[in-house]
Parts: sequence; C-alpha cells; structure tokens
Amino acid sequence: MNYVCKRILQLIPILIGITFLSFAMMRVAGSDAVTEMYANRGTEVSQEIIDAKRAELGLDQPFMVQYFNWMGGMLRGDMGTSYVSGEDVFHTFLSKLPATLILTAMSIVMTVVISIPLGILAAVRHDRFVDLLLRFCSFAGNAMPNFFVGMVLMQLLSIKLGWLPIISTGVNVKSAMMPTLTLAISMSAKYMRQVRATVLEELNKDYVQGAKARGVRDSVILWKNVIKSSMLTIITLLALSIGSLLGGTAIIESIFMWDGVGKLAVDAINMRDYPLIQAYVMWMAIIYVLVNLITDLLYHHLDPRIRLGVTKG
Repeated sequence: MNYVCKRILQLIPILIGITFLSFAMMRVAGSDAVTEMYANRGTEVSQEIIDAKRAELGLDQPFMVQYFNWMGGMLRGDMGTSYVSGEDVFHTFLSKLPATLILTAMSIVMTVVISIPLGILAAVRHDRFVDLLLRFCSFAGNAMPNFFVGMVLMQLLSIKLGWLPIISTGVNVKSAMMPTLTLAISMSAKYMRQVRATVLEELNKDYVQGAKARGVRDSVILWKNVIKSSMLTIITLLALSIGSLLGGTAIIESIFMWDGVGKLAVDAINMRDYPLIQAYVMWMAIIYVLVNLITDLLYHHLDPRIRLGVTKG
C-alpha cells in the first residue's frame, strides 16, 4: 500500500506537467481558435466580433490566467464547453468513450489470440520452416503502416468480397471488425516477434536444460516454467497496447469513421477546439500513468524479487 501511495504521489506532478505543456503548445500553435471557428463555418466576420468572441471564451486573458481557470474547472469536474458545438466537453467525451472501449477490447483479444500462440510456436520451432514463415510474416506486417493495412482490408473484405462495411454504420460488432482487424494485424506482427524472442531466451536457460536432463516432458517445461517466466514481458506489451488503444487510434478511427475518442481528437484539432483537445490530452495522460502503475503492481505480483529501491544480489 505504501508503494502504491508513493507511486500515485509521483504521478501527480507528471500529470500537471503534461497538462501545462499541452496547454502552452496549443496557445503557441500559430493560429487563432476563434478565427478558425468562423472560417470552418464559412462566414466572414469583422474584427470586433472576433474580439468579442475571444473575450467571451476567455482567450483574451493572460496565458497563466487561462491555464489556472481551466485547471480549476477540471478539479471541479468541469472540462469546459466546446468552441465548435457549444456542448459540454465532459458529456461529449463520455458519449464517444464506449466506441473506443469496444474497439480496444476486441483488438486486444484478437492480438492475444494471434500473437501469443504464434510467437510460442515460432520459438518452439526455432529456425525451422514454420519459424521462418512466421518471421517473414512478422517482418512484412511490421513494414506496413496501419493505414495501408486498412486500405488493403477495405479492398479485399469490403469491395471485392462484400463481407464487411467500408465505413462504420454505428457502434456495433460488425462495424468494428474492420478497424479491429487492422489494429490486430499490425500489433500482432510486432508482438509475435517479442513473444518469440522472450520464450526463446527462456528456452535457452540452464534450468530448462536441467529439467530436460531429469526427464521432464517438453510440454510441462514450456507451460509450467517458460511461459510463466515470460509473462512479465508479455504483460508489459499488452499494457502498453491497452493504453495506446484506449487513447484512441486516431488514424484508424478516422479512416473507418469509427466514432471514438481518436476521431473526436482529430476533428477537434482540425477545428482548433481547445477544450476538446485538452480533454483528450488529459485522458491520454491519465490512461498511460494508470497503465504504468498497474503494470508495476503486476510485476510485483508475478516476480517477488522486484522491489522498489532493492537491487538484486
């Protein structure tokens, strides 16, 4: 419990620093939010109207005043109001969150189902045909960016075969399949190599050779010892993936018109909707610090030797 409290206290200044930097970077981005707002609406207004709108939104105040006003609202649970839609940012963000949670859960499950068994198989069949084939597929998958994989899947599964919709028609499993496959293929190609390397490293350790010399079956050694020892690396990879996906994979969500927080962030950036952008940054920061905290706790649970401030002897 002391370790958890200490880590949480360490994370608070990190969150504050992230919000301050993102707030500052948006203010020096080189474009005015009010001007962009009227330009996106296709209307021309006088400078007096622009100045009045800036005053209404509090953008005419000094930077530090704007930041502390925003931070004070955040601490009270008020994320502000969208410059574009005029809606409450918190409720807008919550309305997009279920779509991202569904996409995250489906992508992680599919990535686990693909990458972990294939990574273990590649390690067990080291330097044989199966291993070489899986390594080739892994390299090919790593070489292809997400948006390219998405376009290939669109061409194959939607245009030619007609199995899945090209763009999302709502927050449902069928619409989620295309972005899920796109994310899972890209992540599996990377994580399969990591799982293979971790399992292969464990298979080459002395305790495995000793177990084989005592007549222990290979399957028992693999599942009761090697896989358990490899779980630290696997959990780390999955934790980082969950953090990234919960933040919203903006490009994929935009390509497939999946109505999650990633697409919301892209639209907000295009519109210079500062309150929505800041809410997204805050969400990303919280997700990543929580994921790192949970990963540390899992490390302590799986490997009692790992302790804060204790070195291995």
